[in-house]
Amino acid sequence: MISNLAYVHPNAELGENVSVGPFTSIEAEVKIGANTKIESNVTIMNGSEIGTHCHVFPGAVIGAEPQDLKYKGEKTKAIIGNHCVIRECVTINRGTTDRWKTEIGHHTLLMAYTHIGHDCTIGNHVILANSAGVSGHVTIDDYATIEGQCGIGQFVHIGAYTFVGGMSGIRQNVPPFVKAARMPLSYIGVNSIGMKRRGVSEEDIRNAEEIYKKIYIHNTTIAKGIDDVMFTVKDSKIKTQILEFISNSKAGIIKSPIN
Repeated sequence: MISNLAYVHPNAELGENVSVGPFTSIEAEVKIGANTKIESNVTIMNGSEIGTHCHVFPGAVIGAEPQDLKYKGEKTKAIIGNHCVIRECVTINRGTTDRWKTEIGHHTLLMAYTHIGHDCTIGNHVILANSAGVSGHVTIDDYATIEGQCGIGQFVHIGAYTFVGGMSGIRQNVPPFVKAARMPLSYIGVNSIGMKRRGVSEEDIRNAEEIYKKIYIHNTTIAKGIDDVMFTVKDSKIKTQILEFISNSKAGIIKSPIN
């Protein structure tokens, strides 16, 4: 059902059973999948693609031009997966020529007043709590949870199954499976509860705990901890995932609270 008080451009592509509330504006180059509900006072701008079974709450703005002075009007996209919930006043900017798109994965929850900057890649089953601010070019992997009022700097990478405490400033990469909090942002443990809730095996959780104890607790520097892990921990998919993430973090990862 489309409210007669909504504006939907005739060239916009809406799937079956899409509902659109009053005073919502949907521009021409927009695609919305079946069974998605768009509430009142939503603005969906050119270049936006929204999947199936999503729910967009009042005041959200999707696909606005990137807040980047280098942007010169190129045709870029903001892509949202299936089964996503976008709460009140969320803003999602489309990409620049860096990645050409901002992309949100499936089953992701963006709580009220969250901002997703240009060229971000947000994975599946990610939760961003109220007023989280995500700068441009950020990558957040699957099953990460970011609490409210966190600020994430440009080009930061947050690994899978992480948990970041509220009101944190995130300026360095956060490796997978960890909990992070304090100021400056520091490792405070393995996100064992979150991993368990999402079906990660006890063996993999123990493996992650062993690795991060060596990296953050048992050695005086992260570099020494990595060497310790490489030579003393048996090979596993968890070990490979953690070491590859750290190796690719050229600007460094969050520190130990004791160093």
